[in-house]
Amino acid sequence: MDPWVWLGLSIFIAYGVAAITGFGSVVIALSMGALLLPIDSMLPVLVPLNVCMNGYLAIKYRQHIHWPTVIYIILPLMAAGTFLGYFLQPWLGAQTLQLLFGLLVIWSAAKELWRDMRGNKLAKHGVWWTRIWTGLAGITHGLFASGGPLLVYAIAGVQLQKAQFRATLTTVWFSLNSFLAIAYAFDGSLLPSLDRVIILLPVLIAGVVTGEYLHHRVNEKRFRRLVYSMLLLTGVLLIISTLL
Repeated sequence: MDPWVWLGLSIFIAYGVAAITGFGSVVIALSMGALLLPIDSMLPVLVPLNVCMNGYLAIKYRQHIHWPTVIYIILPLMAAGTFLGYFLQPWLGAQTLQLLFGLLVIWSAAKELWRDMRGNKLAKHGVWWTRIWTGLAGITHGLFASGGPLLVYAIAGVQLQKAQFRATLTTVWFSLNSFLAIAYAFDGSLLPSLDRVIILLPVLIAGVVTGEYLHHRVNEKRFRRLVYSMLLLTGVLLIISTLL
C-alpha cells in the first residue's frame, strides 16, 4: 500500500475514534502512520489538520473553556516544553524519535488499560508534580504533537467538569499546534505538505462524521479497551521495527 494512502486511512480511523471516545486523534494517526512513514514527514501534515479540527471545536465550545486552567496552569509550561521538544527533534534523529514515540504509546495504552480494567480513577497530584508532568507533556508535544497522554495524567488533580475538560484541552491543542504549524512554515516543511493537508482534510471530516454516527451505537467502554489494545500492539510494532 502507498504510505500516504495508509496515512489517509489512519487519519480516518483516528478521527472516527476521537469522535466516539473524545481522545487520541493525533496519537492514533501518528502511531499507525509511523509503521510506514517517518514521524518528521507526517507532522507537517497532521498538525495543520489538527489545527483546523481543534479551531472549530474551540469556537463551538468556547463557553466551556476554563481560562484560568489554560492561562495559569497548562499553557506556560506546555509552551516552554513544546518549544524545547521542537528543537530536540532534528537532534534526536528519526530512529530515536520512533523508539521514544513507541515507548510513549506503550506506556499510555498500558496505563489506561490497567486503570480501565481495575476501575481506578486518576490519582490527584500535588502542585509540583503537576508542573513537572505538564512540562514533560509539552516536550512530547513538541516532539510528536502528542502531549495528551502525559497532560491528562498531569492535570488529574484539577477539578473540571467533563465539558470544561474537553473544551479546555481543545483550546490548548489549538494554541500549541498553531505554534507548531508556524514553526513548520518557517523551517520550510509546511509548504511542501499543504497539498496533502488539503487532500486529507475531507478524509478527516469523513472520519469525524462516521464517528459521530457510531457514537451512540457502540459500547464506549469496550471500544476504548479495543483502541488501547490496538495502540499497545502498534507501540510494540514500532519499537520492533526500529530495533530490527
